[in-house]
Amino acid sequence: MRLVQVLIPVGKRESVLAVLDKEQIDYAVWDETGRGDFEALVQFPIPPIGVEPVLEKLRDAGVIKGVYTIVLSPETVISEHIEVLKRRYSGERISREELVARAQHLAPAASTYFAFLILSTIIATAGLLLDSAATIIGAMVVAPLMGPAITASVGTVVDDRKLASRGVLLQVTGLLLAIAVSALLGFLIKESFFLPPGLDIRDVPQIAERISPNFLYVLLALGSGLAGAISVMRNVGSALVGVAIAIALIPPAATSGLGLAWGLPEVALAAALLAVINMLAINVSTLVLFWLAGFRPLESSAIDHARYAVISRSAVLFSAIAVLSVILILTSFASFQAYIIEQQVNEEVTTMFEEPVYTDMGLTLAEVTVNYEPAYFLFEEPVSVDVVVAHPAAQEVPQDIAIQIDNRLTRVIDKDFRVNVGFIETQQTA
Repeated sequence: MRLVQVLIPVGKRESVLAVLDKEQIDYAVWDETGRGDFEALVQFPIPPIGVEPVLEKLRDAGVIKGVYTIVLSPETVISEHIEVLKRRYSGERISREELVARAQHLAPAASTYFAFLILSTIIATAGLLLDSAATIIGAMVVAPLMGPAITASVGTVVDDRKLASRGVLLQVTGLLLAIAVSALLGFLIKESFFLPPGLDIRDVPQIAERISPNFLYVLLALGSGLAGAISVMRNVGSALVGVAIAIALIPPAATSGLGLAWGLPEVALAAALLAVINMLAINVSTLVLFWLAGFRPLESSAIDHARYAVISRSAVLFSAIAVLSVILILTSFASFQAYIIEQQVNEEVTTMFEEPVYTDMGLTLAEVTVNYEPAYFLFEEPVSVDVVVAHPAAQEVPQDIAIQIDNRLTRVIDKDFRVNVGFIETQQTA
């Protein structure tokens, strides 16, 4: 239930109270002596979904638009006609005024928003490097990303351009800041004793999960956005839903930053694309649901503009999601294939030099370097392999060893290779 308080302008008392009587709403009236433009203050209980239509009827009866109005949430309401009102205004949807107020509340001051975002990113980055799902979820509790998404969608459906612009601005700057913070933190701890020497972040499961995504991640973001919109409209479970929304955004953004810190552009790009797609999916799902729920601008003249904005922005968001999804799938697949080929080359060359024909000659594999970027896979470029072999000073080495390696790799992996072999002479005391 809601408890509404509204100031009645001078000369409008009878018409306003007549509306409440017609609606069978119990009310209390106090004379207003503080301001000359108003003669009374009326207070009445109403179900949440009835706040908006009743306020519109009161405005038609003479209540000034934008005048002092308070909507409260009382613990209990005992009224003769309350059951009648509940049947007439059945449903859990809040009013437009409450929705706008909650959207403004969910998008805090910039200093608070960015402070929580930085802390959340730091915790999430540590959780990724530690491969700790619990730490990542803990970081999401701190992340304030649900508010800006809701704010942008609410501002669009009620034709509040300032509110919508603020929501979009907070989302874009927040995502960029999360990537930058994670990259900076990655640079600082990359060579520290906190991490194993030579750590390949692509081997960390929590990170690998964000650079090899599939379409299910888009469904996750869409579901999180819908849950966020429902939680705001019905004022239930907003904190838990905020965690789900943050999980779709912060870990991919942090992974992108770590990709920059480790000098892995394919990791940074794949994770950034995932974060952007998730952000777009969350926005389009909240936007569509708020409009379908019946939220509209207060002025009837602005409804057409709001409808056009919702349709056009939804079309743009869906198109962007489709295009970026294709890019993400191709990038992720190419990155995965390049990594697999690199692992296969290392394993095959190592196995080759462990065979007796090479060990009997005293040949030892010193190093294998594979240069094969995701773009090479997409454009079918050959795999460049540099091999360093150590051999005793007096031992003659086979002249066709590069061809032997090339043939073996081609036979096993079915790719074109460009193999370079270098030799190191070794000496050993008796």
